[in-house]
Amino acid sequence: MLILNCLQSSAQISLIGQLRPRAEYRDGYGTLEPETSKPAGFVSQRVRLIFNYKSSRVIFQTSIQDVRIWGQDASSISNADGNKLFVHEAWAELVLANKKDTSFKKPPVDYLGLKIGRQEIVYDDSRLLGNFDWQQQGRRHDAVVLKMLNKGWQVDLGAAYNQNTDAVNYNGTYYTPANVPATIKDSNGNLVNTPAGIIPLVNAAGISSKTGTPSFSNPPGSNAATQDYKTFQYLYAAKTFHQTKISGLFFADQFGKYVLDSVRNVSGSNIGYVYGRRFNQTGLNTRYTTGLMLVSPLGDKSPLSFSGAFYYQGGHDRDGLSLSAYTSTLALTFQQKLFGFTPGWDYLSGNDAFSTSTTNHRFDPLYGTPHKFWGFMDYFYAGTGSPAGGLNDAYFKIKYLSINKRFNAGLDYHYFALAQEQKDVSGNAIKKFLGSEFDFIGSYNLSKYTTVEAGVAMMAATRSMEYAKNVTPGSSHLNNAWSYLQINIRPDFFSK
Repeated sequence: MLILNCLQSSAQISLIGQLRPRAEYRDGYGTLEPETSKPAGFVSQRVRLIFNYKSSRVIFQTSIQDVRIWGQDASSISNADGNKLFVHEAWAELVLANKKDTSFKKPPVDYLGLKIGRQEIVYDDSRLLGNFDWQQQGRRHDAVVLKMLNKGWQVDLGAAYNQNTDAVNYNGTYYTPANVPATIKDSNGNLVNTPAGIIPLVNAAGISSKTGTPSFSNPPGSNAATQDYKTFQYLYAAKTFHQTKISGLFFADQFGKYVLDSVRNVSGSNIGYVYGRRFNQTGLNTRYTTGLMLVSPLGDKSPLSFSGAFYYQGGHDRDGLSLSAYTSTLALTFQQKLFGFTPGWDYLSGNDAFSTSTTNHRFDPLYGTPHKFWGFMDYFYAGTGSPAGGLNDAYFKIKYLSINKRFNAGLDYHYFALAQEQKDVSGNAIKKFLGSEFDFIGSYNLSKYTTVEAGVAMMAATRSMEYAKNVTPGSSHLNNAWSYLQINIRPDFFSK
């Protein structure tokens, strides 16, 4: 204790824990539930231990995390089960200049720091870059970020470089960008070890039951769900004027090139194939995303505030196709005493199924937090995929915060529709309206360290949703539901 007191006298130290179990009931979460399926329930859990050290010259933080499903392990595991812990964050920020610290002699800016290591990258409303904290595992990056603050300006310059190995006895630095499953089914349904260097295509690459040939088409993915980046570079700049903030982002990410490949698998007299992508090609596909966001009250002491943004995406997508896509968002919030009301509209461009263009127009919202924006049932732009035709989302949100701020609740409504035309199995245009979603969430602060939260969401879909989600037409329940109960315990071990 004496040593700790001495350290705290010259630096700030914090140690925070988190235990976050969440019970969920899923009856069509993420995608439409097949008519032959039954609802499912489970309990997931995140445990974190976050250590932070801050002095005048360096800030250091590490976050150790364990994520699992209750019952995922037997009540007694063997050494062969391996290590279940992993590092969520491990970074240090070197303080290069700080006007608030007299030990720096006439620094040219208010603050300058270099943040290095595994870190969460979060900007603005987390639409494009966020920590995706709703997921128990969250999101983080191995990166370096140069950070500057000066006279109301914030300017960050960041970069990352990914590699699978230390390249001993390797020729080149090819990157296999996924957590590849240990086993996969071949084209005949036989379970086989995943071939080295291959990322298998979903469901044996979409093998046709009639011809036995691969289609090489995965369900649509987004938000880093199907392929991690090889490298990225970004510039973020923001300026605050009183209560108004305008920010700009230029983000370039590069993806390894691949070839489609197959590996023969012999199981007795049964011969099947594993189809996939092999990332052993030189060169990179470069994509860039750039745009502006504005958040501002409409007048002094006005209960109305406005937020809007526009981002354009160009270059080439993960598969090397020419890319030209965009997204826009508009929202108006009215805040009066305990209640807030927000009508808004999000538009994410997509591909027109009747167009002969070879350019990809489907916008990918990078590495953000889709659960926050496009419905709590995660039908869009989460790990469950994104519609090829893009998305129109008109929404209305109601928020309530009690006088003592211990209880808050929210009710959201989403009207989902395709942004571009899509075809049915006969080649005719389907209706653009996909469905309506209602989300309700309430939370209560039991204490300084403990919050209980519960939510219920319902999706009333149309048959067009089946095409948007790449499921067999006429095979799904259209009315789906999801609910959860979560307790979040975050003790600060050094707090009095």
